[in-house]
Amino acid sequence: MKPIRSSLPENALPSLPAVLAGVALALSALASPLAYAVDLGGLANSAGLAIKAAALSDAEVIDLADKSCAALDSTHKIAAPDSKYAKRLAAALKPLNMSKYNGKRLDAKVYLVRDVNAFAMDNGCIRVFAGLMDIMNDDEVRAVVGHEIGHVLLGHSKKSMQTAFTLQAARGAAGAVSATAATLSQSDLGDLGQKFIQAQFSQTQETDADDQSYNMLHKEKLSRAGLVTLFQKLAKLEGPGHSMFSSHPSSPDRAQHIQARIDKDN
Repeated sequence: MKPIRSSLPENALPSLPAVLAGVALALSALASPLAYAVDLGGLANSAGLAIKAAALSDAEVIDLADKSCAALDSTHKIAAPDSKYAKRLAAALKPLNMSKYNGKRLDAKVYLVRDVNAFAMDNGCIRVFAGLMDIMNDDEVRAVVGHEIGHVLLGHSKKSMQTAFTLQAARGAAGAVSATAATLSQSDLGDLGQKFIQAQFSQTQETDADDQSYNMLHKEKLSRAGLVTLFQKLAKLEGPGHSMFSSHPSSPDRAQHIQARIDKDN
């Protein structure tokens, strides 16, 4: 599926049929493509990079998140605070009663792009794409963000940033083996952010992030049905018998898992 990279003015976002025709599913398991394919050749001989990445401290990961998120922001149109997208996202997230996570203040914004996608970084950076908001209701948007925050709280996002750093260093970013964000150019940081967004998680990690979102919603006595319906919508977009990534649990299976938890708790 060819990725759509262009940022759009809010009034130029495509209609729902156009969004569905060009959709690039994300939500971690729905793997985003804001980026290009990465050549993994040569990584077998990059043990030093892997060791360096695995040794990145929490502070270094947050520094990388700060700078890579800022680099992504600089290349994507962000919905203005008084826009319908920004107001709707703020209203959707308010009931979560979470001004911070991972010790960092939430910074939730909307990218005005067609992609159906969202991500969260360890520094509090949350970005939801307009294409996702166009096809999801507020309960579903809240569930998606809860899922992405779940990846952060469970340590998955840190590992994704470490992997992205390894890939970027292997690509030739100057000095990346001996230092982190301080040695990366603006272009390198943008590439790092794109690689982070592309990161895929295991079936267990995806299920655990789903459960983390469920727990957040349950704690605040919010509807958990959005976690079911969002996967039902994604299943329809994927089509019958199709799984975008065989390494991930299927959307119908994820919907059934959450529905079973709802039935048990009610």
